[in-house]
Amino acid sequence: MAIALVLLGAACVQAANPNALWEIVHDQCVPNQERNADPTPCARVVLGEGVARGYAILKDIRGATQFLLIPTARLAGIEAPDLLVPNAPNYLAAAWHARRFVEERAHRTLPRDALSLAINSALARSQNQLHIHIDCARADVVEALREHGAQIGPQWAPLDVPLAGQHYMAIRVTGEEFGTADPFMLLADEVPGARENMGSHTLVVVGAIFPDGTPGFIILDQHADLVAGVRGRGEDLQDHACTLAQP
Repeated sequence: MAIALVLLGAACVQAANPNALWEIVHDQCVPNQERNADPTPCARVVLGEGVARGYAILKDIRGATQFLLIPTARLAGIEAPDLLVPNAPNYLAAAWHARRFVEERAHRTLPRDALSLAINSALARSQNQLHIHIDCARADVVEALREHGAQIGPQWAPLDVPLAGQHYMAIRVTGEEFGTADPFMLLADEVPGARENMGSHTLVVVGAIFPDGTPGFIILDQHADLVAGVRGRGEDLQDHACTLAQP
């Protein structure tokens, strides 16, 4: 009961304070890592290239398996200009590496296409610090992408099937890891008008094994349109109960 009350209190604080994630990382995780080589309360802090290019991995207060990647530099969200400068840190590549934390919480190795990353649009987020949700994908999303994955090509195009009742653009990237591919850049450079209005977009990355056996990623984009009732909340494609990890 006491633990439940503590978690409920933490959830209320985060909901009420849009800077909660930044304060946890900046005021607690980074100083503790620098002084004591201990990332607590984060699970990991990476500062090999300095605070300006580092990041922290933090267990989210929601769900059994959800983690967040949070840059140690101050970045408001998906619209932050520093994400699009030459040689910017590839935070999504780092978030994909951090999927092991999800698997540790799930107590099993998960299929590549069961794991996902999500960044909500500026219209659908509660925090004023960039954070990438790392967790299982919804079972129906995994099934739909398996069925329609062959139709997704190396150029952005509308996905024929809705995901969680919403329509997305999709592109495929091949490779076990991201390599030089940066989804922020792919969105900004290849979707018309996106660079000038990044805050209205949501990005979701789902691991994939394509029909020829090649590993890669399916990257999904949705443009928020409040008039049409579209908030750009890619996190809705994730399952924070991680039902795919259950026997």
